[in-house]
This record gives sequence, structure tokens and C-alpha cells, in this order.
Amino acid sequence: QVQLVESGGGAVQPGGSLRLSCAASGISGRIFSIDVMSWYRQTPGNERELVASINGEAVKNYADFVKGRFTISRDNAKHTIYLHMNNLKREDTAIYSCHANNALYYSGDFLRNAYDLWGQGTQVTVST
Repeated sequence: QVQLVESGGGAVQPGGSLRLSCAASGISGRIFSIDVMSWYRQTPGNERELVASINGEAVKNYADFVKGRFTISRDNAKHTIYLHMNNLKREDTAIYSCHANNALYYSGDFLRNAYDLWGQGTQVTVST
């Protein structure tokens, strides 16, 4: 199987910056490739919402509320994505989670799929 581990959350003042990382690793075998990887966020009482996504060809998609402020990037060799967050606002406070829709990994001599993977989430707090 495959696991996603986020890091880089924390507290920052409005207008500040943070960089989140999400690293995928194979538990039972090394990863061959991952299709679309995304960042979602959720606040108490609200549904999880898509922040940004990036596919294996580095095609990016952003939610309107982060365009011009956040940048998603990807290192395919490390199976890692990043979210560079600039000009943070109080309303960006949330738990940010990483998602992968389809990961191909080795299980012995065979390639297998792992679908709909989520990380544990990392807290981002924007306040004075």
C-alpha cells in the first residue's frame, strides 16, 4: 500500500507565508507513479474543499479563493507535492490534507493500484 504524510503546517500572521509538503511512500513496495495529487482543506462544520491539484504532467488547477496567492508544485522523483502559500488570510485557517487519486506501486514483481489516498492532515492557523 501507499501512505501520504504532510508536514509544514503551523501558525502565521496575516500576510505571512507557509510551505506545506506531502510525501508519498510505499509501505509494501516502492512507488512507480502517482496520477493526480491535490490539497484539500476543511474547517469545523464545513465540508472539505479543493484548494489545488496537479497531475503527473504538472498541469495545475486552483480554487478561485487561492489564485494568485498559492502555488502547487510537484517533484515526481520524490513523489512529493508542495503548497506554497503566500499572503495568508484568516479565512485560510483550516486543516490541510493531501490526496492522491491513483498510485501505482510494486508488490513483488507486479504493479498494483492504490486509490483515493489521504494524508493525516496538517493544521494551518492564520491569526495575529
